[in-house]
Parts: sequence; C-alpha cells; structure tokens
Amino acid sequence: MTLPAEPARIDRDAVAGLRAERLDWRFKSMPHALFGLTVGEAVTRRLGLFRDGFVGPIVALDNAAIEHNLATMAAWSASRGLHLAPHGKTTMAPALFARQIDCGAWAMTAANTAQLRVYRAFGVSRVLLANELVDPAGLAWLAGELDDDPDFEFSCWADSVRGVELMTAALTAAGARRPVDVLVEVGVAGGRCGVRDQSTARAVAEAIVASPALRLAGVAGYEGPAASDASQAGLDAVSAYLGRLREVAVALRGRYETDRVVVTAGGSSFFDLVADALTAPWPAGLAVWPVIRAGAYITHDDGAYRALSPLGAHPRLANVPRFRSALRAWAQVQSRPEPGLALLAAGKRDLPYDLGMPEPQVLRTAEGTRALSGCRVTALADQHTFMTVGAEVEVGDWVGLGLSHPCTVFDKWPLLPVTGTDGETVVDLIRTFF
Repeated sequence: MTLPAEPARIDRDAVAGLRAERLDWRFKSMPHALFGLTVGEAVTRRLGLFRDGFVGPIVALDNAAIEHNLATMAAWSASRGLHLAPHGKTTMAPALFARQIDCGAWAMTAANTAQLRVYRAFGVSRVLLANELVDPAGLAWLAGELDDDPDFEFSCWADSVRGVELMTAALTAAGARRPVDVLVEVGVAGGRCGVRDQSTARAVAEAIVASPALRLAGVAGYEGPAASDASQAGLDAVSAYLGRLREVAVALRGRYETDRVVVTAGGSSFFDLVADALTAPWPAGLAVWPVIRAGAYITHDDGAYRALSPLGAHPRLANVPRFRSALRAWAQVQSRPEPGLALLAAGKRDLPYDLGMPEPQVLRTAEGTRALSGCRVTALADQHTFMTVGAEVEVGDWVGLGLSHPCTVFDKWPLLPVTGTDGETVVDLIRTFF
C-alpha cells in the first residue's frame, strides 16, 4: 500500500520568532552598529559584508546556491520515488529546516537527544534519529514528547539485544504510553554502529517485537563507511553493502509491526547508489517506504562533497544539475612575515579542516574582487591560516576561501549571514543551535 508522502511540519511561529532575537557580542563577525537590533531589523538594512562593519573572519552562505540545491535534490528524489529526510545535524538551523520542509522533506533526521530537543523546540513533527538511543534520561524525555503530542512521529535504530533491553526498561520506567518505532541498523565491518550479520539482525528484530515498549518499523543503514572514494572499487563496495541492507530488510518480512516498512540509507556522497538499491523491486507484500537521509547537499562544498557527490565535480547522474557550493569564508591578510607566506586572520576556531583545508579562490582588494590562483592553505592554527603565496597578496587584502565539509562549518558559527546575488549584500541571517 502506498501512503501519501505528507511532508513533515515545523512550527512556523517558532521559526519566525528567531527574527526577534537581539544582536550582541555573542555573534562573531556581526557589526557592532547592529548591537541591540533584532535579527529582523538587521536584515532589512541590506548591509554589505565589507562596507558596513562586519568583523573578520566571516563565513557567509550564498542564497541562490542554497535555493538551487534544495530544488535540485527535491526534484531528483521525487523523480526516483524516494522520501527525503535530510540530516539536520549538518546545519542545526531551524530556518533551513523550514526551507527543506517547504521543498517536501518527509522527515528530518537527527543524531542524538540534544539535537532532537532542538527539533522539538521548533515543532518538527516527524524525526528519524539515525543512531542507537539507550540513554535512560533521553528515553524518558522522549516518552514524554510522544505522550504529549499524538502527531509526533519518531523512529530510532537498534543493533543489539542489549540495546533493546535498555530501551524497554527505560521507557517502561518512564511510564511511556506510546511505543517507540525502531529500525534494525545494518553496519559495515570496521565502521560505525549496526549489526554485522543476518543472525544478529534477526535476534535484534525478535527482541524489538517482544518488547511491550517498541515496534519493529524497518531497517536502516549508512553506506558512507563502505568507501572513502568514488573509484569503481569504492562504488562496488557501497553497492555490496546496500545489497546486504536489502537482504536484511527482506529476511525480516512478516515480523514488521507497522503498515509501512521504512528502509533507509543515504549520506551525501553515494545517494545515487542508495536510490538504485531502495527503489529496485521488492518482494510482493513488503510495503517498503524508501527514505534517503542526505544532509550536506543543502550547501554542498568545495572539498569532500565536491569530489564524492553524484552531483559534484564528477557527476554520476545524467540530466540533473550539479550542486553549487553555498559556503565561503572571508579572511583578511594580516601578515607577510617572509617571502611566499601569508597569514590570514582565521583558524581552526572558524574554519573546517577535518576533510581538507580551505581553498583560496578569490582576492578582494581596494580595486575589487578577482580570481586568485597559485595560493594554497598548508595549515591552520587556532586563529591563523598559513597560505603559500604565488600571487601578489598584501596585508589588508581579503581572501575568499572555499570550504570542505559543511558539518564542521556550521558548528563554529551561531549566526551566519546569507548573501544575495552580488555575494556581499546580506539578505538573511541564519541562527544555528549546537
């Protein structure tokens, strides 16, 4: 049976309320002239990043690129018959969640209780927690959320009988009145959580079915650990893992306790292969609800995802527009202490470095902005970026940097300016909660 793909809901009043927050010293890079104004009042001024007192370093989002990426992912997912549950941990920005839901997101994905509490503070109505949840305090809070809101839909993962026992005990102790939907997680040897074989999957599934506090609702996984690159060997490893995920989903046929069987995978590197696996024919009578959980697509990047995404620099999907990077950092040259070296006023506290160094792309001088070549970031200290210089770069210039890995960009910035088509005029301010 095919059920309507009703998008998730979010509390629009709560999201709009973010514009009432007043700006002050908590928000790095914000001009001091805005202190005391609300976010909404500041946005109406259409300030410029360089003419109106923003303090470096600055990380800004490109509004047009975000719109493009949202529309592209929504259209492609729908064309493949997939339900999109974006992983909100990428941004932890309710205003961006709302834009994803506006584009039809069926659910939002979280990774832990702290993130889930942010989602619920903004009324997100359908959440997948892509992780095991065994903390008694978190489970007690969840029980209260489910009992207080009959429209709240929630699922999490389990990969051990012990985990199922802990969940059952905590929910029972909390007096939970609604059962929690649980998906058996299938993992990769040497990777993250998830069962490693079918016998364990069956044991976990039987434990869920036997629990008075849980319901067996599907099978979940994450294909990212199966490969570190998009070589043919890497793609084959991902496909093999997804085949094992399918095998578990089929093996548990007849044990599921929900009308639709959620089968879900999908980061932002191999969602093309996930689509192939989840939309291939399923056995008759198995009502699979295929869900993809990519999150980094909303901003894409100029590093890891540019290299790996099926809509990146080496696209694997035909007739689909490539994603665009919506991330740019601006850092001022503050020192030229020796030939061939420039120090930029930004560092590990400001920029991501776990999946590649920032990429010098443009130079902004008193004469204007131009492409920058022959420069490379070699290292980051806490507050400094080391850049080798092959072009004329002077103290006081600004360098525009492409960034790699959105998930470790947003967590450093509680408020991010969003720029319009000129790349400098601020058309919005996005609040994050980490």
